[in-house]
Amino acid sequence: MKKKNRRLLIGASLFLAFSVAAAPPKAPDRKLGDGPFERLILRGVTVINGEGAPARGPMDIVIEGNRIQSVWNVGNPGVPIMEQGRPKARPGDRELRLDGHYVLPGFVDLHGHFGGEEQGVPAEYVAKLWLAHGITTVREPGSFNGLDWVMEHVRRSEANQIAAPRIVPYAGFGLDLDEPITTPAGARQWVRQIARQGAKGIKFFGAHPSIMTAALEEAEKQGLRSAMHHAQLNVAHWNVLHSARSGLTTMEHWYGLPEALFEDRVIQHYPEDYNYNNEQHRFEEAGRLWRQAAKPGSERWKQVRDELIALDFTLNPTLTIYEASRDLMREMNAEWHDAYTHPALWQFFQPSRFAHGSYWFDWTTQEEIDWKDNFRLWMQFLNDYKNHGGRVTTGSDSGYIWKIYGFGYIRELELLQEAGFHPLEVIRAATIHGAEALGMDERIGSIRPGKLADLVVVSENPLRNFKVLYGTGHFRLDDDNQPIRVRGIKYTIKDGIVYDPERLLNDVRQIVSKAKAAQ
Repeated sequence: MKKKNRRLLIGASLFLAFSVAAAPPKAPDRKLGDGPFERLILRGVTVINGEGAPARGPMDIVIEGNRIQSVWNVGNPGVPIMEQGRPKARPGDRELRLDGHYVLPGFVDLHGHFGGEEQGVPAEYVAKLWLAHGITTVREPGSFNGLDWVMEHVRRSEANQIAAPRIVPYAGFGLDLDEPITTPAGARQWVRQIARQGAKGIKFFGAHPSIMTAALEEAEKQGLRSAMHHAQLNVAHWNVLHSARSGLTTMEHWYGLPEALFEDRVIQHYPEDYNYNNEQHRFEEAGRLWRQAAKPGSERWKQVRDELIALDFTLNPTLTIYEASRDLMREMNAEWHDAYTHPALWQFFQPSRFAHGSYWFDWTTQEEIDWKDNFRLWMQFLNDYKNHGGRVTTGSDSGYIWKIYGFGYIRELELLQEAGFHPLEVIRAATIHGAEALGMDERIGSIRPGKLADLVVVSENPLRNFKVLYGTGHFRLDDDNQPIRVRGIKYTIKDGIVYDPERLLNDVRQIVSKAKAAQ
């Protein structure tokens, strides 16, 4: 019962009263991945640079150690490559012949939880699924396994001692305290403490305005960035406009945004019997929230949009984690569950009145229709925000509500395309915009000389079909009328180390198989 109650506290966003759960098994020492090499040359690739430029190739990319040294134009499609204009291989160089392959910057998952005691999965399982799907940088929002646990993985990943993306640790506001933060002075003291521990940012869930203001002011002084899930328990007096004006870096999900768009109310129109701790109530009414906001294109809509853009405010929508709300059967029966969903995680997903996100006590056709409409309006704002110069990024929040690591992230790319983003705009959201939100765009996020060698090598054109990026691949007919699986990601390169996604995925399948056998 204690464990289940803890899950409910997470769902209710009562983080100030929540103590950090026991951490999962740590990632083992790295055994996979080749490199970094003194010099590595990727030959004949088509480059998608992440900054919005169209694909260009053939190109040769030269990597020295863990950095991109140069990018060479070596010809044009359909004609012989100009050998005289290519970088020459030196003795000891490693060359990968990749004619016809596409190369993208490594993906940035801005909402990547490592899992915890409740999910019951080891860190190795999570990290390898991330890498296998091209994710080379993860922002850990909240560090629910404890900041010390996360910081150990940050250091080991930075030294490439584990097979994992680089990790950017954010601390959950007040999460590590036995007593809640009740004063602005206490908020400032806590911010200074987590900065000394190595956190790069803070994730908020809501607090009194004086405490939020003090914490954000201190975060800026300490050079920390910030994110916020604007929980409904506090959003009536602190929505995304309050956050953006006070210096918040990014908003997570979408809560607090419709409330900023209200014209004829201040508080969402809840039914008289609504109880926030009832997850069915919570998600039912959340699905009716966007229709209460200002209409697309209205003066209020444009006013909020333009002010947030002027404040350089980043939207990290995590569309994928809400998909069960609009199509529960699809999420429960995704084709990757059998081979890749850890049995402990599968159990964690099951319906329960104690569990956050387990709201299907009686989930009806009407609820799914309401959520489809919710998505339509939400996506319209995201696309409009992007079209007017706002920054939209990609995050998955996997490990909850039938979403597993890596797979959930690729689905986020598809959903941004559904929202109206051109595939190049989707890639930009997944790479350079994520890097900008982290303040790391001089190091990662695009393919330029001098940046870290974080790259995704894809055998199919991802701009044509993001489905080829899934670990299970894309199901289609070949020219002989035979059904085949087309898998796109050939290599994930992080810090100049070349990983084979097939080997990573094989390790994950073995972890899942052994866990099932032990049941």
